[in-house]
Amino acid sequence: MNAIEIDEKKMGGVMVFKGTRVPVRNLFDYLKSGESIKEFLEDFPTVSYEQVREVLQKAETIVESETAA
Repeated sequence: MNAIEIDEKKMGGVMVFKGTRVPVRNLFDYLKSGESIKEFLEDFPTVSYEQVREVLQKAETIVESETAA
């Protein structure tokens, strides 16, 4: 996945959007609290829409594989 990176030297190894210091967890926290993707992107301008899309597509794939099992 090109949208994320995990580097012990960056944010202590927390999964972040590639090229940023924004944890991927923040996206899911925003969505869980009812915020929109647009609001997330406005608050974290270093993250691109394409990165968000890729993360959500990967999450969808994981969910689909879990429900198929």
